[in-house]
Amino acid sequence: MAGGEVSDSCSTSGLTSNSGHVGLTDPQKSPEDENLKSPASQDTQDLKSVLVTSVLNLEKLDVDLYRGTHHWVPRTQRLFGGQIIGQALVAAAKSVSDNFYVHSLHCYFVRAGDPKVPVLYQVDRTRDGRSFTVRSVKAIQHGQPILICQASFQKLQSSPLEHQFTMPSVPPPEDLLTTEELIHFHLSKPDLAENAKKGLNKLLANEVPIEIKPINPASFYRFAPSEPRRLFWGRARGHIGEGNTKLHCCVAAYVSDFALLGTAMLPYPKYRAEFSASLDHAMWFHNTFRSDEWMLYECESSWAGSSRGLVQARIWRRDGVLAASCSQEGVLRVKPVPEASKL
Repeated sequence: MAGGEVSDSCSTSGLTSNSGHVGLTDPQKSPEDENLKSPASQDTQDLKSVLVTSVLNLEKLDVDLYRGTHHWVPRTQRLFGGQIIGQALVAAAKSVSDNFYVHSLHCYFVRAGDPKVPVLYQVDRTRDGRSFTVRSVKAIQHGQPILICQASFQKLQSSPLEHQFTMPSVPPPEDLLTTEELIHFHLSKPDLAENAKKGLNKLLANEVPIEIKPINPASFYRFAPSEPRRLFWGRARGHIGEGNTKLHCCVAAYVSDFALLGTAMLPYPKYRAEFSASLDHAMWFHNTFRSDEWMLYECESSWAGSSRGLVQARIWRRDGVLAASCSQEGVLRVKPVPEASKL
């Protein structure tokens, strides 16, 4: 099982000020908000994305054998599942011809990842067909698999059958604040409770290579019960550029694991995840996109029970084209939020 999905880091239910009032509004972006930008978002704006230079840059050890290192380790101190998925897809793509493009992947997390050692990726060339090619990848640590992934690649083919859902109507990302900017906004409040400051500063200390702009911050941070559905704009930090479709799919696979599972927690602000971990993850890629440009993530949880949650998501380009779909199930073991430390 992989850790690091941010369901609990977004569970700041009941954030209060010293006056006892709820400390969250839904601030919209204004000229003054430029001063709220965190140094991390400013410093990485014009730099090559660390997801390309470090996280997804695998070392080749032998034919179909690669080694990956870690960039960001969540507070759970287990490897981030999105990193393992992204690196596994990179390894699979390296064994496929340039005219084949990934259209789906299916992954099972079978053991927790150890952030103290690298991950080995062993690729099996399961099938090479004229239209479809399949690769199986094992992510290995300490001689045992921690993830099993199958990825299917297809040659581009035209078809008269084309349809998709309609993209939800939401404010553009330029009118919204990033999660870091929202945290700075609340830290600037003089009457913010001390326990709230500690919790927000812990979130701020996470140097995640992803930018997120929630459509509805109150829902995103679970300040009140809501439907198990949330929308947010997301993109990789830094610059990746055009032209490498496979690389953008690998980055999207990394990003897709970041905020899905927490959607199942939205109806339950009085609980926080004591333990959460991805069990399985599937993605389908529909159209080309750039993962370093804003894309809309439309997430909804159709079911939760037996200490598990199931979440589906659609990922939209800004022009309304459906770029990808994904589905994830994970473990969610919860405990009540103590009244004295609601964050």
